[in-house]
Amino acid sequence: MEAASMNTVEISKSPPVLVQPSEPVTETGDISLSSYDKHLVSRPATVLLVFEHPIQEPVATIERGLSRALVHYYPIAGRLAAGATAGEVVIKRTGELGVSFVAASANCAMEDVQDLSDPSLKEELCVFYLDGRCRYSDPLVLMQVTVFSCGGFVMGVTWNHSVADGVGMGQFLQAVGELSRGMPSPSVVPVRHGDSLVFGPPPVFSKFMRLLGSLRPSQMVLLDITIQSSLIQRIKEKCSCSVFEAVAAVLWRCRTRAIASDPAALTVLFFPTNARTYAGAKEGYYGNCLVWRLVTATAGAVADGDVLDLVKMIHAAKGRVPDQSDMDELQQLPDWYNLLRITSWRNIGFEAPDFGAGRPARVMAHSPPQRDLPKCTACIPSMDEYNVLTTCVKEDHASAFLHELADMHLNYI
Repeated sequence: MEAASMNTVEISKSPPVLVQPSEPVTETGDISLSSYDKHLVSRPATVLLVFEHPIQEPVATIERGLSRALVHYYPIAGRLAAGATAGEVVIKRTGELGVSFVAASANCAMEDVQDLSDPSLKEELCVFYLDGRCRYSDPLVLMQVTVFSCGGFVMGVTWNHSVADGVGMGQFLQAVGELSRGMPSPSVVPVRHGDSLVFGPPPVFSKFMRLLGSLRPSQMVLLDITIQSSLIQRIKEKCSCSVFEAVAAVLWRCRTRAIASDPAALTVLFFPTNARTYAGAKEGYYGNCLVWRLVTATAGAVADGDVLDLVKMIHAAKGRVPDQSDMDELQQLPDWYNLLRITSWRNIGFEAPDFGAGRPARVMAHSPPQRDLPKCTACIPSMDEYNVLTTCVKEDHASAFLHELADMHLNYI
């Protein structure tokens, strides 16, 4: 057993095992990645689900449910490989079928942990890909279940983003929960084949992704922050908007003020939205099906304008698909640091898995320190607040960013 300690918390981990489908899988043949998937082949994502109430034998129960779920979600047990044509990537069923699974235990009760969101603790509650990049030989999902002395447990899941988006992974984890509870089959029939999508992404999508891939950002500082629901409620009282629109406007304004860009310089906020309706996806499709929405303005307009105006701009962007004019405008960016990506985890399914004692008490994100574009994972459900995991500012601007957030909480009326 391997032990790691964070103050008074010690996590002991067993060696990883490969969990395979509980029954032979009859489907054969490779599954080609769609145009939505291909840009995410090497990018991982991580979610942590916190369950405060115990279940009987949580590790064995979840491992059994996972094995049963892989019969229905068999591509998740596969591996990526190069396809027959240049540039093609497929999910291949190989002799290495399986999801990596780690059983772990904590030396204390959850209530004894001062801060479950502490980055050093979250790193011990998950398993990550080497160097933060997914390789073809890696399992598509890495799962760890850590049981605390009180019986509560944390499920940490890291996955290769090319196999599923957040909605898809939420759907898969709900299925693992249902089968862990003894249901005969998942309530949603999973669909993963590429022909399950009628339309691919808009033509500008690939150009935008290539642009993002060409940028060489610096190291961002990791900040785990909260936005109080009272602030969001004050904004919603002044205009009709969603929680995401309000949270995104707050983050964009505070960050722009903190980094002190040239007021005349272009700044860009971009965020993904579920494109399943646009793409004509079949019900139960769990592959990637996201399109980016863009909002552009001068740094001065964002930093000094009313947050309600930013809310309206974000709302308007949700209703339009970017086109070539957006790409032309992006060429005016002074540098990559004036970009901000915000992803919302609100109501995409991570709050729903139930392994026998109810839904998660908390959902958390984690991102190991890495060079990346400025980003926020926002609207993670919590008690009377909205958790945001950010790597959106350099170290030099972290204090100013936190100051702007605190000032807005206190003074926005």
